[in-house]
Amino acid sequence: MTGVLQDAVQVRRDGAAATVELSNPGRRNALTASMLDELYRVLPELDDDPQVRVVVLTGRDGDFCSGADLSAVSEDRHPLGSMNRINRTALAVYRMATPVVARVDGVAVGAGLNLALACDLVVASDRARFSEVFVRRGLAVDFGGSWILPRLIGLHRAKELCLLGDIVPADRAAAMGLVNRVVPSAELDTEVGTIVDRLAAGPAVAMALTKRLLAEGGGRDLPSALDAEAAAQAITLRGADAEEAFTAFRGKRDASFTEQL
Repeated sequence: MTGVLQDAVQVRRDGAAATVELSNPGRRNALTASMLDELYRVLPELDDDPQVRVVVLTGRDGDFCSGADLSAVSEDRHPLGSMNRINRTALAVYRMATPVVARVDGVAVGAGLNLALACDLVVASDRARFSEVFVRRGLAVDFGGSWILPRLIGLHRAKELCLLGDIVPADRAAAMGLVNRVVPSAELDTEVGTIVDRLAAGPAVAMALTKRLLAEGGGRDLPSALDAEAAAQAITLRGADAEEAFTAFRGKRDASFTEQL
């Protein structure tokens, strides 16, 4: 396993998996401008690396991310410029063809919560806490929260989270559909590791196309969705992974997927 520290974003690689860790000591990994810039740089690089088949996004020292680091906001920069930086980073997460798993321990609030929700799967410890805290700071929701929340949990629950800014414990977050799984803190790494292994062993092209279909499906009518599915399926059916899957099925063995993006 190797690590490269760039500002406060550390990237570690272990086989087909890459872990991106946020680190802002004393601020519960709040996002500074330089951290947003580094995420914007690192994530597309990992997505373009054919050896990386799954990415884990997490935070250091028992917290995921406490949102934007408001103490680091520059008065010399217009807020629109700061928001452009946030928006391009959010899009970098959403546009990942590689599966991304959010490993959430401790707090995930504000932009930190929406960063986690931008990932494909969210695995949380039982001590995780979530909040769309913006309203308590006199701010509107950002980092894609207005788009993803209604799709995940429905409009009225999204309004409840954003207008009240309550702290939501992990079990309630799971019941609402904010996270996929909640496990005891001591089992978090094991659970994430199991999911990472399954994703890393999966068919990369089929999963990338499936991610795109699901992300874009809400904006399509049924005929358009069916056309998009047909186009994606035509690609997979001509691929080596589908051939391997059919051969493995006939041979009553597990498939070994090797196609790279």
